[in-house]
Amino acid sequence: MLRRINEALPGLVGGILLYGAVVELVGVWFVDDRLHYSIGLWYGIAIAVGMAVNLAAVIYDSVTMGDGDHARRRIIAKSLLRYFVVVILFFILGLFDFGNLLMALLGVLGLKVSAYLQPFLQKFKKNE
Repeated sequence: MLRRINEALPGLVGGILLYGAVVELVGVWFVDDRLHYSIGLWYGIAIAVGMAVNLAAVIYDSVTMGDGDHARRRIIAKSLLRYFVVVILFFILGLFDFGNLLMALLGVLGLKVSAYLQPFLQKFKKNE
């Protein structure tokens, strides 16, 4: 299903999940409160996956629109809405002290890490 939105999206989501697994396995041994660490990290990973899917859907919708000016306004509006939702989700996490906010931030950064690693992962995948 993700491939229908964007051909690179499954690899991006897989990279985010791989990043989350590596950060979980490496970092969980060095913290006292492992539950808050894990909840915060996977909360951030879930946000990153949601952002990736939303971003790909917005780009697909905007490219298929005929009007360039309307598409540009739509991209800006959806981007602002996406970041507003992320801020609200972080506020909820911090308000209820459900998980570690720093780890949630590191989880969201998994989107960037995965995006930067995509060329290397694609090259590795083609060599197999």
